[in-house]
Amino acid sequence: MDQHDTSREDGKRHRPQGQQRQPPMAPRAGGPASGPPDSLGKIHVPVLAGRVCELLAPALNRPGAVLVDATLGMAGHTIRLLTEHPGLHVIGLDRDPVALDIAARRIGGAGFTDRVALVHAVYDEIGLVATDLAGGAVAGAFFDLGVSSLQLDEVDRGFAYAQDAPLDMRMDPTTGQPASEVLNTYPAAALTRILREYGEERFAPRIAAAVVRERERAPFSSSARLVELIRDSIPAATRRTGGNPAKRTFQALRIEVNDELRVLERAIPAAMDHLRIGGRLVVLSYHSLEDRIVKRAITPRTLNTSPLDLPVDLPGHEPEFRLLVRGMQTPTDEEITENPRAASARLRAAERIRRAA
Repeated sequence: MDQHDTSREDGKRHRPQGQQRQPPMAPRAGGPASGPPDSLGKIHVPVLAGRVCELLAPALNRPGAVLVDATLGMAGHTIRLLTEHPGLHVIGLDRDPVALDIAARRIGGAGFTDRVALVHAVYDEIGLVATDLAGGAVAGAFFDLGVSSLQLDEVDRGFAYAQDAPLDMRMDPTTGQPASEVLNTYPAAALTRILREYGEERFAPRIAAAVVRERERAPFSSSARLVELIRDSIPAATRRTGGNPAKRTFQALRIEVNDELRVLERAIPAAMDHLRIGGRLVVLSYHSLEDRIVKRAITPRTLNTSPLDLPVDLPGHEPEFRLLVRGMQTPTDEEITENPRAASARLRAAERIRRAA
């Protein structure tokens, strides 16, 4: 795996114009800021780790295999894969610099420093990173989507609605607009669309109208006030079922702040484009909006594209990929008991069987 500098100007929405993607970081052992690597491991249980490793194994057993972990987080999946495949190298991407710092220390503590390159990047940059560091073709690509345990557990990040915190929700706190800015500046129609499309919130117009009305009194800055407003905007009968009524609004705001769905729409095709023959893609999503995008990206490339009215299939129109899982796979009851945050996980996987013409 080439370790040269990957910095380039990309001008993406997630990063100020002209700011460069950071070059690969060297993983290092332990550090005082977040405790020793072992203690970090106790707060992170990777979702469906056994099944993810099983699906990726045939592609990663080959000499010189390179995997792109596009959503590195605290590196739980990556460390297990490095342990099981002594010849594997990993390129780890994450937009969250705090997560990258923790992952660097965990990887260093596990003794895998020389087999990992860490890159501060959003996962739709997977194609650029794969080209820079692996010559363009990789053996595997892995995505563990959504908000991470680290982000949920750090109250000041503003992702959780159970505790009062600043309304931030940026996965990369160094760039972009926080959730408070969305709430305080977007018109009612835009807020309604976001809550309806990204949160599947049927009371979106009520909540949006209440936000616009209340921000005239004082701008929104913390989560407790928003949670109370949402509760008051939803009929009492509805509040009694379905868990915390703020869940859908917080999901919608997080998706908007981080541009998650549009990033995902670009990222999955880019990952598939950079898999070599026999290379495998595994994706974990956590709600129907993500899963739908993943399915729509994978499915067409598993089909024969010959015209339906021809009696034979045309050469060069065979499927590029084959599905490794029929439909989507969900966690077992045992997995959910061990790791409750896995409850909503949905896994899809595919293998490249032919290079596109």
